[in-house]
Amino acid sequence: MATTYCSFKLHTTPEKFYVEACDDGANDVLFIDRVSSEMTLTVKKDIPPSAVTRQICGIMGTIRLVAGMYLIVITKKKKTGDLFGHAVWKATEFDIISYKKTVLHLTDNQMQDNKTFLGMISHVLNTDGFYFCTNYDLTHTLQRLSNTSPEFQEMSLLERADQRFVWNGHLLREFSAQPELHKFVFPVVHGFIFMKSCYINGKMFDWILISRRSCFRAGVRYYVRGIDSEGHAANYVETEQIVQYSGGKASFVQTRGSIPFYWSQRPNLRYKPKPQINKTVNHMDGFQRHFDSQIISYGKQVILNLVNQKGSEKPLEQEFSKMVENMGNGMVKYVAFDFHKECSRMRWDRLQILVDKVAEMQDDFGYFLVDSDGKVLMQQEGTFRSNCMDCLDRTNVIQSLLARRSLQSQLQRLGVLHVGQRIEEQADFEKIYKNAWADNANACAKQYAGTGALKTDFTRTGKRTQWGLVMDGWNAMIRYYKNNFSDGFRQDSIDLILGNYAVDEADSLAPFRVQKDWKFLTLPIIMVVAFSMCIICLLMAGDTWTETLAYVLFWGTASFGTAAIIFYNGSEFVDAPKLVQKEKMD
Repeated sequence: MATTYCSFKLHTTPEKFYVEACDDGANDVLFIDRVSSEMTLTVKKDIPPSAVTRQICGIMGTIRLVAGMYLIVITKKKKTGDLFGHAVWKATEFDIISYKKTVLHLTDNQMQDNKTFLGMISHVLNTDGFYFCTNYDLTHTLQRLSNTSPEFQEMSLLERADQRFVWNGHLLREFSAQPELHKFVFPVVHGFIFMKSCYINGKMFDWILISRRSCFRAGVRYYVRGIDSEGHAANYVETEQIVQYSGGKASFVQTRGSIPFYWSQRPNLRYKPKPQINKTVNHMDGFQRHFDSQIISYGKQVILNLVNQKGSEKPLEQEFSKMVENMGNGMVKYVAFDFHKECSRMRWDRLQILVDKVAEMQDDFGYFLVDSDGKVLMQQEGTFRSNCMDCLDRTNVIQSLLARRSLQSQLQRLGVLHVGQRIEEQADFEKIYKNAWADNANACAKQYAGTGALKTDFTRTGKRTQWGLVMDGWNAMIRYYKNNFSDGFRQDSIDLILGNYAVDEADSLAPFRVQKDWKFLTLPIIMVVAFSMCIICLLMAGDTWTETLAYVLFWGTASFGTAAIIFYNGSEFVDAPKLVQKEKMD
């Protein structure tokens, strides 16, 4: 089985890095020349005694910025749990180390740009949810791993990984080209992993939830929607629920992803920007590619489209339905469910309508099941592909209900639940289950939208609460601010670390220093001054009420008039990405 080293020391000299493998019996040392960037293998006796030594948890990769090459290392990790006896870790702290000993060779502008790039790298690395394992492939589902060849089993973790879910793939490109270095690096996935040993009827079983976020068409909420020309969908997440009992293992996989044609929803200061469907491109090419790849990976597809069937979301639902019909693929079925309409006025019990509607399809898909001898008893022959607008809040609620239904069958088949018993009746496990799915929702939402998920009170408790509505309002306000005033930086950061934007040391990097239009500074100042004067006039009344009214009307009109101009030109006031290529933004 493919493994990598799991314990390292970093020895640093002015000219070289030495990464020492500290596993029992290991003598390998990765040598990195800080001048030429050359990487080779050496042995421990070549490490000079004068080197500065520190313990590290692993290598995330390397990246070129304005000042030259940087080495990114994992400095702290936290154990998430054991997956079939293999330790799974969350990377919690990182360090970005320059190959160059000084940045004095840079101009002031270059130094500032380099500092901005370093801030972007740190921003992504500080986003919670990076996981790795040194002796197990986290990028593949149980079913994919069971259908592999002996040659696949001999490959390194880096070679055999599902590239959709390797978030340090670009950072490891230098290592990928040199197979002898593969034991020093491992794929890092981004998303959410939960593992816990649970008890029902006095029987202990392991319950695991893994969400793998795709690094293809990755980004933030409003700047990355729809698909790209390769058929990769925005905010695509593969979620696998695993249960292990007495050597037997069962797995149920679902996916989520943005509505898979060309559409956008750029922030413009409005609370909910109007979605725009691109009218100038052939949607079917990318649409077909998307579902071809889904069928190859997962088999039959049932689309669960949870968007509103009225208002601004209605055209998206209509277009999606029409494209599935035009594609005419019997492997793809389409189910529309207006989540907000059906569950309005706190009627969340009506979600059972959808679960009952697709129950026969779920039974037809089945799930993956293997016995204690490694014999495959069942294969999952299809997946639910769920989406709402963001593929976060509504999507996670539905996925948790479908996953519970599958788990009910799995636990009965494995002999944990007795005939007639329901998961909902097992209070201790039910609490663990609901909280884990709510935590999964929060993790995916923070990574895409910048805040925790909405509607998690239902996921945690099984009912909608007034306090839940209050928290949803708070999170919605934070989302509004981040989506309009900080998401451009977040999008640039993701594009940089994933290699969608390459830094050219010789480039002047003008995008960082583009001067804002005069309206950007002038109009907000005028609006604030006018609004302040309006308040002052109300508090400090004039000699007559007509005089006070005149002042209030003047400053009020100035305030609201300026606000109207700002909102009319809203797209000029938001924080837009600066590094993204134009074709990526269209």
